[in-house]
Amino acid sequence: MTVSESDRVKADQIKGEANKLFSEKRFPEAIEKYTAAIELNPTVAAYYTNRAFCHLKLESYGYAITDAEEALKIDPTLTKANYRRASANMALGKFKEALKDLRVVSKRAPGDKDAKAKLDECSKIVKRIEFEKAIEHDDRTPSIAETLDPTSITVESSYDGPRIDLEQDGELQITQDFVTQMIERFKNQKKIHKKYAFMIIFSVYKMMMEAPSLIDVSVPEKGILTVCGDVHGQFYDFINIFETNGYPSDTHAYLFNGDFVDRGSFSVEVILTLFAYKWLYPDRLYLARGNHETDNMNKVYGFEGEVKAKFSDMMFKLFSEAFNALPLAHVIGHKILVVHGGLFSKDDVTLDDIRKINRLGQRQPGTEGLMCELLWSDPQPEPGRGASKRGVGIQFGPDVTKNFLERNNLDMLIRSHEVKENGYVIEHDGKCVTVFSAPNYW
Repeated sequence: MTVSESDRVKADQIKGEANKLFSEKRFPEAIEKYTAAIELNPTVAAYYTNRAFCHLKLESYGYAITDAEEALKIDPTLTKANYRRASANMALGKFKEALKDLRVVSKRAPGDKDAKAKLDECSKIVKRIEFEKAIEHDDRTPSIAETLDPTSITVESSYDGPRIDLEQDGELQITQDFVTQMIERFKNQKKIHKKYAFMIIFSVYKMMMEAPSLIDVSVPEKGILTVCGDVHGQFYDFINIFETNGYPSDTHAYLFNGDFVDRGSFSVEVILTLFAYKWLYPDRLYLARGNHETDNMNKVYGFEGEVKAKFSDMMFKLFSEAFNALPLAHVIGHKILVVHGGLFSKDDVTLDDIRKINRLGQRQPGTEGLMCELLWSDPQPEPGRGASKRGVGIQFGPDVTKNFLERNNLDMLIRSHEVKENGYVIEHDGKCVTVFSAPNYW
């Protein structure tokens, strides 16, 4: 393809503008500029890898892979393209595919410490997955929840934090005073004792094991219900929601719509606070599973490592079991469906189909099917359905939303899953609302 000199110069100038937008973390605008540069001069591989990096920041992993592969068609030796594709595949849990690219990167750039670290991490994950498959058998090994007795853990006399004690009837019960003290301790970047952390997770795990996949929710009489989106381990921003809007109480219910963990540095503190309030107010604090409450995402985006660093591998495994038990959807007042991602690749899905999802048997959402699409799909402005920009789930248009709502006698869909500059956006003729609650995500 022949590109005129003037187009080359103009494309390079636009690329510079895109780079500036990227440095300012204005990723959607940077994508537009890189796209403009590519339209003028589609022969520069770096334009595609730069746009791929933006897509990675926006978790559009499918688009990132496509751009990386376009770059490699132009320049098969462009190591950065292999690295971008590896990063996207790791995020999608495609660790073997990622490993191939990371080996190429490490061979071409043996002095790149970041690439070496990522290669080592990916290699360990692949070996662990292969080992786990090798020891699988028909009789499921006992879960952590089935073998753990948190009450047997000894609390050292030197521990100066809040405690959970047995009630007169011999039952464990969390108190508002404990939760208040715990939050203050977290604000000062102190931990609670592992005994009480295990108690909190275990108690919520037991609740969730008895819950259906779709939960009907009502607004408290003479009260309010607040729906929050992704908080992603940003503890101080998360607590600011309560300090600004009110803490959970008998008259103020909350529904947190997934992606409590990963990316932020205080995911443990966020999830323990949410689980503690769930234990304290089981009918006023609701939790839905997001695509980040999954093993693959926790391996790549930090939660697994954070739990192991602050507590132990055993605690991460218990969190994983609790996440597997989280409900997938809520219906508020019989009229508003709340899910983390979005709608489906087929037209005939009903609320009863969601209720029947065997999330406890399936455990992880996989890469197709109703459970996957609930956690991963996104709206699009165009009618119909499109391929997912993330590489998992689908994109669904306003007609899909309208038809689903009418079929199920609903008025609105509330979902999360996507960064929105103002914290929310209303789409699909007012019938689809995205709520995102992590203000400093980038």
